Amino acid sequence: MQTNKNYDNLEQSYLFSTIARKVREYSEAHPEADIIRLGIGDVTRPLVPAVIDALHAAVEDQAKQETFHGYGDEQGYGFLHEALVGYYKSHGVELATNEIFISDGAKSDLGNILDIFGTDNTVLVPDPVYPVYVDTNVMAGRKIVFADANEANGFLPLPDESVECDIIYICSPNNPTGAAYDRAGLKAWVDYANKQNAVILYDAAYECFIEDETLPRSIYEIEGAKSCAIEFCSFSKMAGFTGTRCGWTVVPTALLDGKLNKMWLRRQTTKFNGVPYIVQKGAAACFTEEGMKQIKETLGYYKQNAKVLAATLDELGIWYTGGKSSPYLWLKCPNGMDSWTFFDYLLENANVVGTPGAGFGKNGDGFFRLTAFGDQARTKEAAERLKKLLQK
Repeated sequence: MQTNKNYDNLEQSYLFSTIARKVREYSEAHPEADIIRLGIGDVTRPLVPAVIDALHAAVEDQAKQETFHGYGDEQGYGFLHEALVGYYKSHGVELATNEIFISDGAKSDLGNILDIFGTDNTVLVPDPVYPVYVDTNVMAGRKIVFADANEANGFLPLPDESVECDIIYICSPNNPTGAAYDRAGLKAWVDYANKQNAVILYDAAYECFIEDETLPRSIYEIEGAKSCAIEFCSFSKMAGFTGTRCGWTVVPTALLDGKLNKMWLRRQTTKFNGVPYIVQKGAAACFTEEGMKQIKETLGYYKQNAKVLAATLDELGIWYTGGKSSPYLWLKCPNGMDSWTFFDYLLENANVVGTPGAGFGKNGDGFFRLTAFGDQARTKEAAERLKKLLQK
């Protein structure tokens, strides 16, 4: 028996375990400390009533012979496909139902999609980066090259024509930096990918936070994208499904003359049994008139938190990206501190916890991530603590 030796090349992820240890040790030494956590990437608001009602109704369906559902189509039920076609149409994008595949989340599909690509492909990822992009390719033994995302380019790198690659990861609005590409930026990547005969794996998990109508919500708003891009999206942040698990992936039939669409369908029908009927009914309820209204209210709650934090950083004169079209704010650590020094400084002097940028790649050192997924009152309190500590 042999194991996958590529796993030996994985770097141990100490980021969140180290954060947890540091916070635990500080809490034990200072039991009176009132710690506010602004590092969480999980949602905190409950599912909206329209979704809950749909979930309850779907459970009742399963209790009756005439409405019971067993195995469903691995690529998802038609009612959810139709709802998503309508959602994309509202953004000016035309899709066919057979181009949409329902899954248990974007994270799963971002890793699983690699099954349909050869291991000798070269992968281009930005740095700093969501670790899943790197780790899943290390597990498969692919060559990885990095695009420098940095302060100079606003953490939105553009293609380097001298770099050759086969697979390109783009996340916009970005995790961890919160930066979002405009149409010109995405068009540059689409043109580059088509020229290279490369495929863009486009992570749009945070598109629902975009309010600026000049910014694209989907890569398919860009001419030429259907011939080079696969898009991943999720109900996790849009509708609070992090604990319910539902997302979708779009594989256009224009991509490689439909070959990748057929391959992904074959992969899913072989390795995946589909998202439960109950969950898909809840997801479809998001696109009803009442569901969309309620979801926007929840998103507005998080967006208000982001505005509070952005206004605080503006007042302090701290450079940052995100916050305006993203739940994440990526700030430059003050006074030249590195990420972990700033983490300790905030914890010890303001009892506020964030995420050190160094955990997302070498270009992340010297930067720090705050998130808007917390309680509003606690976020406002954290903002006041930041002002008191950092206003000199």
